[in-house]
Amino acid sequence: MLRYADAVSASVWVQTDAPATVTLSAGPAGTVSAPTFIVHGHHYALLVLDGLDPGASYPYTVALDGEQVWPPAEHEFPPSLIRTIAPDDRLRLVFGSCRTSVPHDAIHTLSHGVDVLRSYAHRMMEIDEKEWPSILLLLGDQVYADEPPPAMVEFIADRRDTSGEPGKEIADFAEYAELYRQAWSEPALRWLLSTVPTAMIFDDHDLRDDWNTSADWQATMRAQPWWRRRVVAGLGAYWIYQHLGNLPPAELAEDPLLAALRDADGDGGAVLDEFAWLADAEPERNRWSYARDFGRTRLIVLDSRCARVLTPGKRAMLDASEWAWFQELATGDLDHLVIGSSLPVLLPAGLHQLESWNEAVCDGAWGPRAGRLAEKIRQAIDLEHWGAFRQSFDALADTVVEIATGRRGAPPASVLFLSGDVHYSYLAKAKLRRAATPVYQIVCSPIRNPLARTVRLLNGVASFAVAGVLGRALARAAGVPKPRFGWRIPRGPFFHNSLGTLDLAGRRATLRFNVGRVTGGDPPPLDALAEEELT
Repeated sequence: MLRYADAVSASVWVQTDAPATVTLSAGPAGTVSAPTFIVHGHHYALLVLDGLDPGASYPYTVALDGEQVWPPAEHEFPPSLIRTIAPDDRLRLVFGSCRTSVPHDAIHTLSHGVDVLRSYAHRMMEIDEKEWPSILLLLGDQVYADEPPPAMVEFIADRRDTSGEPGKEIADFAEYAELYRQAWSEPALRWLLSTVPTAMIFDDHDLRDDWNTSADWQATMRAQPWWRRRVVAGLGAYWIYQHLGNLPPAELAEDPLLAALRDADGDGGAVLDEFAWLADAEPERNRWSYARDFGRTRLIVLDSRCARVLTPGKRAMLDASEWAWFQELATGDLDHLVIGSSLPVLLPAGLHQLESWNEAVCDGAWGPRAGRLAEKIRQAIDLEHWGAFRQSFDALADTVVEIATGRRGAPPASVLFLSGDVHYSYLAKAKLRRAATPVYQIVCSPIRNPLARTVRLLNGVASFAVAGVLGRALARAAGVPKPRFGWRIPRGPFFHNSLGTLDLAGRRATLRFNVGRVTGGDPPPLDALAEEELT
């Protein structure tokens, strides 16, 4: 997998089935080799090439102990490429969330819809590489540890008794490793991941539904005898399979955990397990959020799950150290500021107000009995987005207003929130007074995990109709102040499997939603669903 690429360097992530020396060869870019390191019996390597030319394209191969294994001899796809960023060129950012990895036959296409990411990979083979994306941003639920696909359930049943907890859910690192292998080994997707740089962040299903919804949820889960093993495996596997590739070469060179795994005498599983447990028990010890600069565009991806403060009355989406890190990077003097969060910042306004009401009642606005009932409601219907962490939402809104009005440097051409999670897509635009910069929320969800038709109807009514009236009334009754600014939704909601494309060229920004069209043929072609000029 090609994970990172900037103007002069790139990193390629490799998993092998045995210890080996991995060699990455990229023609004039040079050759780099490294031995694999071992985690719970699984073998990995991360190789970094530097000294590359900006805006260049390098075909590359991977060999194990001198024998080329990628591309394989029977490869039917174009060569895998390392393409570096040219700071003045257009940035094409493709993004989405919530992808289930079930087969692509007619039955599963009927039940799960078209895998839009797979269709996008096939589309890439038909167009000039200059039209390929600069980066693929995956905004959560890359895997479903609590709802594994049928092939994964078979794997689990073959290795342990599923009659006890956690049943058919993922239990340990070995099962996570197989879950990721199944999710990313489909041939077209495997090729895409080998040639398009990727950035990722988790959401709840990467560990378990409603992960860290509240202190009550967390206490209940930590009391389960199987949870520690699950969270250790989940965060450890996330570090290996997702987070490691998010980091630029300079941070990789200084990462103590990567150094410890590479230097371990034998299997480093215990080292990774200790890190993962502390990352959950003491979140401020670690930062999952990260940032990348592409010329005059900055992408900041926020951890809106593990970094939460769950203390009632002091809830925060990001802990103090993570917030301070974000504040240093959230500036003007850019063409575009893009903020990724698995959870939408700007939900439909009524639903946002409903979540803020629920938080206030949970924290005692209507007394302890109502608070206990509100906590049950919070967990039952997933009232856990930024509106349910109102202190953090208001602070983020203040930051955005400062950026958009020029109080943190020259205003950018746009501030864009990119999110997933909710299983429908939409575009929301903030109503800011005296702001030179438009602020948008773009939600693209799911890649392949559609809501049932009746659920779509109920979700649409609840989010856009009932919540619009009920949420505002309840929020006022609980003494919740109005948000710092309002917003409207000019496009959507769209309930299709979809993939978003954001083109940023100079100070211009264009958004497109693409969907897969069921034709009976394979692969299903891509169709344009909507397009909007944002600046």
